[in-house]
Formats: sequence, C-alpha cells, structure tokens
Amino acid sequence: MSGYADQPWLKFYTAEQQTPGDHPPSVLHAFLDAAAHRPERAALRYFDGALTYRELDALSDGFARHLAARGFAPGDRLAVMLQNIPQFAIAVLGTWKAGGAVIPVNPMYKHDELAHVLFDAHAAALVCSPAAWQASVRATAAASPVRIALTASEYDLQTRDDPRALTGPRTAPGEGADDLLAAARAAAGPRPDLPLPQAGDTALVSYTSGTSGRPKGALNTHGNISFNAHRQVRLQQLPEDAVLFALAPLFHITGMVCEFASALAGGHTLALAHRFEPGVVLDAFREHRPAYTVGPATAFMALLARPDAGPADFASFRLVSSGGAPLPPAVVESFRARSGGLYLANGYGLTECTAPCATVPPGEEAPVDPVSGTLAVGVPGPGTMVRILDEAGAEVPFGEQGEIAVRGPMVVPGYLDRPAESQAALPGGELRTGDIGFMDQDGWLYVVDRKKDMINASGFKVWPREVEDVLYTHPAVREAAVVGVPDAYRGESVKAYVSLRPGEKAEPGDLVAYCRERLAAYKYPRQVEVLTELPKTASGKILRRELRAVTGQGAG
Repeated sequence: MSGYADQPWLKFYTAEQQTPGDHPPSVLHAFLDAAAHRPERAALRYFDGALTYRELDALSDGFARHLAARGFAPGDRLAVMLQNIPQFAIAVLGTWKAGGAVIPVNPMYKHDELAHVLFDAHAAALVCSPAAWQASVRATAAASPVRIALTASEYDLQTRDDPRALTGPRTAPGEGADDLLAAARAAAGPRPDLPLPQAGDTALVSYTSGTSGRPKGALNTHGNISFNAHRQVRLQQLPEDAVLFALAPLFHITGMVCEFASALAGGHTLALAHRFEPGVVLDAFREHRPAYTVGPATAFMALLARPDAGPADFASFRLVSSGGAPLPPAVVESFRARSGGLYLANGYGLTECTAPCATVPPGEEAPVDPVSGTLAVGVPGPGTMVRILDEAGAEVPFGEQGEIAVRGPMVVPGYLDRPAESQAALPGGELRTGDIGFMDQDGWLYVVDRKKDMINASGFKVWPREVEDVLYTHPAVREAAVVGVPDAYRGESVKAYVSLRPGEKAEPGDLVAYCRERLAAYKYPRQVEVLTELPKTASGKILRRELRAVTGQGAG
C-alpha cells in the first residue's frame, strides 16, 4: 500500500518543476543579480512613486553603511515596525547587507508586546513610523537593548497622499531617531565590505502569533527564504516584467516570502499601498495591473463586498492566492463569479515553515472533501514532505485525521534561545504544526483545525471550521468564527460570531436554524451573535482566542 513516502502529489508537477533547481544562498544574492542586470526596472511601486532596482540597491547600501557607522555589527538584529512602504524594503535589504537579521514587528503592537520582542530578540536597532515613535515606541525602546532608532514616513516616495490609506499625521522623526531615507542618502556609497549571507545564516527572527504563551522567535534562515521564494518563481512562471501586489502585510511571513522575497527572486516589480483598504487596493489593481497577489480570505471578502468591484479589476491577474487564514469554499465561488472566472487558489504554511509548504499547483483546482465540506489547502511542493501523525507520532493512513508534520528546506532550525521548545516542535528537524488535518490518496492536504480549537460537546468532537464553512454559505454572512462556550449539560456547546454583508440582514435565530438543517445535532451553534466586525490579526486571520476570552473560556 502506498504511503506518504511515495509522494503521490508529485504527479501534479512537471519533471522540470520537480527538479529542485539551483537557487542562491539568499534572496539578497538574487536582488543584487537583478540590480546588476536590470537596473532600470522598477523594483517597487508605491502609489504614484517608484524605485528602480538601481535606486533600491543604492539606498539599501547607504542604509547598511549608516548602520555600520552607528556600531551595528554582523549578527546584530534590527526590528522593522512598518506597514507596506518602500522603506520596509530598504531596511530589510540594508540590514542583510550589514550582516544582520531582521525582526518583523506588527505596527499595531502595544507597549508590552513590543517590549517582549525587543528584549527577547536582543534588538540592536529599530525602524518605525514617526507617529509611532513619538506616541509610544520611543519610551519602549529607551528601556530595551535598542541603541539605534530610525523612523520612516508613509508619505515619502509618493505624492498622492491618498487619505483612505495614509491616515497618520505628518510628523518629524522626533528626538532620538534619525530619518531612514535621509540617513541612507547621507551615507551613500558601496555597501560594507562583508561576505554575503550564507544559507544557514539567520535572515529573520519571526515571532509567532502567541496563541498559547508568549510569542517566540522562529529563526528563518536565508536558505529557508530563498528556497520558498525561488520555488514560487519556478512554479508560477510569471513573465519577468510581472507586477506583484502586496496584499498581505510584509511584516507577516506570507507577505515577506510570497510577495517581497519572491518578487526580488524573480526580478519582478512589487506594488505597495501602505495597508489594506478595499477601495485603495482596487485602485492599485487598476493602475499597476498586477499578475499575482496573495492575501487572507478576509481581504478577498472585503473586496467582494465592494459594489464597484468587477471583472475588469482582476483582468491582469494570472494567479491569485489565499494564505494566512482558512479559505471557505463559498468564498472561492463568490470570487470566481465576481472576478470574471478567476480561481482563488488556497495555500498552507506557518511561520516555522517560512510561509508555504502546500499550495494548489498552477492549472489545478483544490477539491472539497465530500464528507466534511473542507476545501483542500493544496499539495506539498517538490522537495517537501508532509505526513499525518497520531498522538504517538506514528503515520496514520491516507484519509485519517492527525497532526500535520512538515519536513523540507523551508523548515526553520528552531526558536531563538528556546532549546526545549525547539526540540518539542521540531523533533529530528520535522515540524509538528499543531494543526489537525488529513491527506487523500492523491496528496491533497486538508486542514481541519488547530488542536486547541476543538470543541467537546457531550463527548463529540466539533471542529469550528466545519461549522464556519456552513455559515459562509449563507448569503447574508460576511465573516464567521465559531468557539466553544461552557454548557452545564453538554460540557461545551457551539457558539458562532458573524458579521454580515453590507445591506444584508439576518436574525441569530435564522442563522441557528440554517445550520441546524445542515449539521448534526451536536454540531450546530446553539447561540449566534452578530458583530459589526470580527477581531482579526494584522494578516487578516480571525482571532478566535479573543472571542473565547469574551465567553469566559480564556485566551487559550
């Protein structure tokens, strides 16, 4: 009988795609090659502004020289706390040129969250917006290991000043921080005379979302990033002059690898628009005519909710992917109908596997499991091994549920300063994801849910995803999240939180009845609460833990 070792998923790839192919030790190598051979091609577009590969190379050289002059040494770490603006790219490339590693930080972090990251990662330098610096970051950084501070304004390198996206105040850098662009220009010259990073060197210290305990820093190596970025380029086969649009935030691993790193690996152009605002994004599609983007399902739901969105807005796309959050089958079909037939491809990955480890191969469509109604997240890529394991760590047969385990060149070597947690999560170098799923005999992977999110109703297992997928088929529902709530009779029962599409109405009782008709008696929600918006991470993933906290179940 065939098993995971036979890699049945490889039949979806051509012989050329199955060949690992040569990729450089780092994306920085690929960027420098593009800058040498295509210097006048736009590397970045930002509203009405642009930076060529030559300009981005020069500015990141200058930034690296500035860091070195301030005492930033190889092995030091710089925290980048920015939205999708050109200075994000300058800071990342400049840090790598200076021999350092980047700590991507969510700009929405509050004092305690930021302080934890800065101390835990021993950050030597930090870049944030002027407004954030003056409001709170300066005080946090002053009590941390940070000794070099810079700010970067979202109003720079463009002149449009779109108030829908650029909502922060225009402020000077402020005392104790240099302006990144001014510093890079003032230090213009060749990059520091240092060896380029090697595959085993740390490129990112990426903090997990912290669904249990304090966030910990995954050590994404340059080799991890280069493998996945070049895998994207090889499988997507986009024309060299293609434009990619950064729908996901670059500080999230999906945006960092699938947008930023893969754009540089392919010598493409990356279009930026500060942060997600549906009207701004549609305008950017119309202006920049991107061939590819990736974002969470919630972003595509928001685009579909725009009455002015239509097929012409998506006509330039060759591939569109969803990642970072579950993708309900109903959203795939709604997107197909509104975009003029464009297929929204699913994907699966974690910070610890440097974004994707399973995707829908170009030209294929993910099947829906006929029993659970779950949409497959894709198949493993060439060079990637995915297995489904039981509680003892033994493989389960195809079709049976268990924990998803991943092995391959994209899997991190461990967590920063956490040997015990690294060993537990990565025994023998194989990532135990904490996600429950199954694989069919063709290699399609299905993610059921997180272990911790399972609801135990009268001894029956209820996976929130299955209930949420039913709710997404209701015409009035825009977003849905399901959690377990205390129940004196059942132990736990199912509660759903939903937001509604603009102009739609639905009573909680109607939604309960809708689910009762489509789910077993122990699965349908006994309670439904309608909210204006569901809480989400910056990457668009709905935060069930916040909803559990509201119900008294804790943050889990």
